[in-house]
Amino acid sequence: MLEIITTVFDQEFGQHCNTALLGGAAEPVYLPADAGNSRNRLFFREDYVASALHEIAHWCIAGAERRKLEDFGYWYHPDGRSDEQQRIFEAAEVKPQALEWMFSIACGQQFRLSQDNLKADSSMDKNFAQAVVRQALVWCEEGALPSRAQQFLSRLAESCNVAKATDPAHYQLTNLA
Repeated sequence: MLEIITTVFDQEFGQHCNTALLGGAAEPVYLPADAGNSRNRLFFREDYVASALHEIAHWCIAGAERRKLEDFGYWYHPDGRSDEQQRIFEAAEVKPQALEWMFSIACGQQFRLSQDNLKADSSMDKNFAQAVVRQALVWCEEGALPSRAQQFLSRLAESCNVAKATDPAHYQLTNLA
């Protein structure tokens, strides 16, 4: 599956957006082109499909200015965040995780919502999950995906023979792993 994902990304964005999708990283990160590297590099963790799809989601959402910044200018607090830090993290992750879910369906992979914090209060999990579901449904029902996300989703679904990755029936709270 990773070969399909990386091929689709490269065909759609590699040359046009001067960006390479690369696996095998110890941690996912986006690095813009610089004096030592002529291409932007989007690294996903080891050989994990979910990591690749998640990093592509962030890339698809990031605007031109954010794509000039390492890791799109996002902050990161490690596992063990305070409740307030966790709420901020989850607010920033609603759109990327909704998009990752859509990409997962497009390539027939299971999606698992991630709070990325083993010490998070589980009561926040349901609110976060509901926000991710709402965002996916908005994109399906309004057809208002970011342009790069729509382009990748369409080509990925086509490459994986998935007929309708934007069918709202896929995006229900009960379908979250």
